[in-house]
Amino acid sequence: MLQGIYSGYLVAISYVVAALASYVALQLAGRATHGDGAARWWWRIGGGCAMGFGIWSMHFIGMLAFHLPIPLGYDLPKTVYSLIAACIASNFALWLVTQRELPPLRHALGAVLMGGGIAAMHYTGMAAMEMKPGIVWNRFWFVLSIVVAVVAAGTALWIAFRLRGESRDAWRMRIVAAMVMGLAVTGMHYTGMEAAGFPQGSICTAAGPNGMPVKWLATLVTIAAFAILAIALMTAVLDRRLQERTSRLRFSLGKAKDQLVFLALHDNLTRLPNRVLLEDRIDEAVQKSARSGARFAVMFLDLDGFKAVNDVYGHHMGDRLLREVAARLTAALRAQDTVARIGGDEFVVVMELSDPADAAIVAGKLIGVMSADFHIDGTHIRVSGSLGIAIHPQDGADGRELLTNADAAMYHAKEHGRNGFRFFEPSMNEGVREQLSLMQDLRHAMERNEFALHYQPKYGAPNGPLIGAEALLRWYHPTRGIVPPEHFIVLAEKSGTLVKLDAWVLNEACRQLRVWHDAGLVLAGISVNLSPAQFESTELFDLVRDVLARHRLEPGALTLEVTESTAMKDPESSLVILRRLSELGVRISIDDFGTGYSSLLYLKRLPARELKIDRGFIRDLSQGTEDAAIVSAIVELGRMLDLKIIAEGVETTAQAGLLADLGCDSLQGYLFSHPLPPDDFMALVAREPVH
Repeated sequence: MLQGIYSGYLVAISYVVAALASYVALQLAGRATHGDGAARWWWRIGGGCAMGFGIWSMHFIGMLAFHLPIPLGYDLPKTVYSLIAACIASNFALWLVTQRELPPLRHALGAVLMGGGIAAMHYTGMAAMEMKPGIVWNRFWFVLSIVVAVVAAGTALWIAFRLRGESRDAWRMRIVAAMVMGLAVTGMHYTGMEAAGFPQGSICTAAGPNGMPVKWLATLVTIAAFAILAIALMTAVLDRRLQERTSRLRFSLGKAKDQLVFLALHDNLTRLPNRVLLEDRIDEAVQKSARSGARFAVMFLDLDGFKAVNDVYGHHMGDRLLREVAARLTAALRAQDTVARIGGDEFVVVMELSDPADAAIVAGKLIGVMSADFHIDGTHIRVSGSLGIAIHPQDGADGRELLTNADAAMYHAKEHGRNGFRFFEPSMNEGVREQLSLMQDLRHAMERNEFALHYQPKYGAPNGPLIGAEALLRWYHPTRGIVPPEHFIVLAEKSGTLVKLDAWVLNEACRQLRVWHDAGLVLAGISVNLSPAQFESTELFDLVRDVLARHRLEPGALTLEVTESTAMKDPESSLVILRRLSELGVRISIDDFGTGYSSLLYLKRLPARELKIDRGFIRDLSQGTEDAAIVSAIVELGRMLDLKIIAEGVETTAQAGLLADLGCDSLQGYLFSHPLPPDDFMALVAREPVH
């Protein structure tokens, strides 16, 4: 027999190719396992071909490492057949390891089929040498090579199946496994080579002109093997990284979506459900009630004294208080109950009931929870709660009706002493419907020119002359008649139309004063009341300046009346606003003086020119009473601060005389005249002298 020898470096290269092909196979198994749809099939086919080419390359490099003392070559068609056999076996293996399970019987059958495919590749490649006479096969080594091929295939299948996951540290295990699989594959190859015997005088007919030269074949196959396996490996790695990045992006987008959904359905401050989620929960409760007959209650809770907390301690403390209230309410209720914040200091509770009496028990518990002191940053804050209860189905068929009725019950709880709860009664809605109807009409009143100003004369104490007028708003409702301000100003503030209405009043009063001036009536001035909303408006100064310019009035002809409580709400800000108006030339009057809690330190700094004594001190005024003492003190205070004193609400001659004796500068009230429309005011002026 001819004695063959091996090239050591080519043997080493064949092992490296086998190990690399094994590692690539493990990587591709992971990609094919986690692929979706068509991508899964493409990974199987492409991965199987790349792995098959790697195994075939290892086989051929191993054969090229074998040298005989005769020229050697390889038949091209048979060489291609051996490559096809390797690819078929590899595709089958990749399909097998990407299944959900690999039971023992399937594992064994797969090992036999794959081992047979590898053996077919090897011996087809050997046949490509076309030796004359033919190769003599040693049966023992031949059978052993088949056994080694099957065992190697079984080992490779088991390892690939176990390591097909995409964990972060899988690559370390795959390197070790690839080295073991490379040994198994090369072991099969060199066992098969040991089975081949070449008789003396043998020649290789494939080494002729149609054969592939050995010299460049080794280099070509090695380069091609490394290139194809490297491309397959890089594709798998890049795809995995892309998938990981896509997964992270998907996770981030999912998390962002969850956060957006949460924010859309929850209050940003307290993290409680908002109105949208609340309405959904009530709808669910209504549907459940329709199926099972279960009752549930809707409780509308409003904090008593919350506005004072904001005014005294600031909005930051108010926000902290609302979060504490939310925490207390949540802790006091069951997990299946819903507590929501629907705006401001308003909370709504939805809870299933086994008995309507349970609602009273829970309501009392919630009121008690709200009554306990809150301790925030070392500050003790006390508020209370007013709560209204509506029970489904008797108090409402849907969420809107239940919320409306619970709200009505809550307002009745406020009207009857606060810090308590009331169950809804049908009579409660009469006032609510009246307010809603009036608010709806109010929105269109300005468009329909239903507002007008009446003017109440101001007189020098005690009997004149007429020195000015105060503009008072009236609403000529088409069906209700004249509606006084105390009936609709609060509704205007709630509906957000008050600032616009105040601007109309200021403009109309100045327009009317210009009309009177042009008609020859020269009043000392006209007074206009500023609401808290208008006083806090950033556009007030520009509005006053523009109105005066529009109607060609001297600033001194206009007096702006600001209530004491409004001016003292934020004294520093009030000083800035009033000083700007005073510098413009407008007269400032402190209205309802004596009803607030003014600091004399701030009062003396206010650029006011007059104090207006509240009518509450005038109503029961007589000599020697407490009211007389208070009025006397106010007049004395005004003189010390160089302020004019005006008293409103004067209804009797005795009151007028006493106020004059006490030192009041001017008076107004029903004793002299009711508020009059412009034409009637002109008629009054025609009968009386104007100072």
